[in-house]
Amino acid sequence: MKALLLNGSPRQGNTAAALEALKKGFANISDIQITQVNANDVSVSPCIACESCKSGEKCVSDDDTNDIVDAAVGSDIIVFATPVYWWGITAQLKLLMDKMYSQSSRLHELDKKIGVIVIGEAEQDDPQYRIIPEQFRCICDYLGWEMRFCRTYTAAGTGDLAADAEAMTEIEGLWETVK
Repeated sequence: MKALLLNGSPRQGNTAAALEALKKGFANISDIQITQVNANDVSVSPCIACESCKSGEKCVSDDDTNDIVDAAVGSDIIVFATPVYWWGITAQLKLLMDKMYSQSSRLHELDKKIGVIVIGEAEQDDPQYRIIPEQFRCICDYLGWEMRFCRTYTAAGTGDLAADAEAMTEIEGLWETVK
């Protein structure tokens, strides 16, 4: 089983801590291969709507797009993890997601287990915790993917999530939803 973890955060904070806990839990799945992409560390240019990919070609961008999209196509599990920026996902994560369009016909044909982790500063009754999960539900519905988990957490300071033992235990236990 292959898992692709997409970290939309530009820094090493709560999102990174969440993914470390998730990887610890995923270690319980025998023969799992985990690839993590930190969106801030890769070179991915915006889609230019050239539509070359509609003819079955890969993305024409000379950057990391095709490697990342190929990893998504080849993964059984894709986890999208993001802090909240202005009631939405980070631009870095959105850029990676937009570039998946280049292989959307291939992604339509594949069963994928999807996980989403959202970490924001606001309390849990804030609209951001409805807006972001709804976006991922729409994507999953469109592509025929199965969302296995979507968790939202409040963590204002850089180390707040790591200090929340209950949240970290919950994240570590998410492996059971995808095994």
